[in-house]
Amino acid sequence: MNKCSKLFVAFVLVSISVFQAEAEDTISLKVGMIGLDTSHSIAFTKVLNADDASAAVSNCKVTIAYPHGSRDIESSYSRIPGYTEQMKEMGVKIAASIDEVLAEVDVVLLETNDGKPHLEQALAVIDAGKPLFIDKPVSASLTDAIAIYQYAGKKGVPVFTSSSLRYSKGAVEIRNGSIGKVHGAETYSPAHLEPSHPDLYWYGIHGVEALFTVMGAGCEKVVRVSTEDTDFVTGTWKGGRIGAFRGIRGYKGGYGGTAYGEKGMAEVGPYQGYAPLVVDIVKFFRTGKSPVDAAESLEIYAFMEASDESKRRGGVPVSLAEVMEKASANVDKRIKELQSK
Repeated sequence: MNKCSKLFVAFVLVSISVFQAEAEDTISLKVGMIGLDTSHSIAFTKVLNADDASAAVSNCKVTIAYPHGSRDIESSYSRIPGYTEQMKEMGVKIAASIDEVLAEVDVVLLETNDGKPHLEQALAVIDAGKPLFIDKPVSASLTDAIAIYQYAGKKGVPVFTSSSLRYSKGAVEIRNGSIGKVHGAETYSPAHLEPSHPDLYWYGIHGVEALFTVMGAGCEKVVRVSTEDTDFVTGTWKGGRIGAFRGIRGYKGGYGGTAYGEKGMAEVGPYQGYAPLVVDIVKFFRTGKSPVDAAESLEIYAFMEASDESKRRGGVPVSLAEVMEKASANVDKRIKELQSK
């Protein structure tokens, strides 16, 4: 084949790839939502269903939603009536059951603010074979988090979870190599507590997700210092790298941090709202590929569980391997319990 022929073939292949990518973006996806007890339900729907939705999220509309949702956390369930009315105003059908949602959609946003029912809800979605995004927290226990990913893997259903703090401008740039290899980082966020969840799952997840965004996976052990107003969790990563999270309760806080790299230091922030996360959710729905590896997502929750264990033991180091092993031992039992209901 001469040079001109090779160039022509290359041009054709590139053209086909571009056409296929454009074709994928024009396929309409019906999005179902489970849980209207969080402001994320409204915020995500506004981005997806906007008349002037950007090309990155176009043709991916929320069409139906099941309101519940937490049944026992007042700060969550008290929002359901108001958010249900807002969803109706945006043209979203309100379903009487999760099964009704699953019968009408291509993909699912699990937005229930309460992590306790997430495993049961996720099992139904996974059994229906629908790609699933699970908003934070992925669950209310490490066992349930592992169960979701194991069951989804067994069924071949893609699952993605993330806090929107993963998508702050600085965190994305650092993750993409702006300061070279990251040797350490400190992040902070509010860390309000909910007694039914491990301490950092409820709100500290935001700052912890940002920490893992810049540090990556590989944390081996953590130590936690906890007071009424503050949590401070220090993690040691493979190779001796150190990452720390400050959880803020009793004083004015925000979202951010600092990363230390081989090329210098950089800010982990600022927070950019929900839109960048929603863009990646749509990309995930279209490709079936999670932008965050399952192992990293589970390590984030193991980090927070190990921090609770460190607190229970008076601030001694606790390994992530220990809490993962303990939680994994109960996975099959949890799934069988829910499937037998």
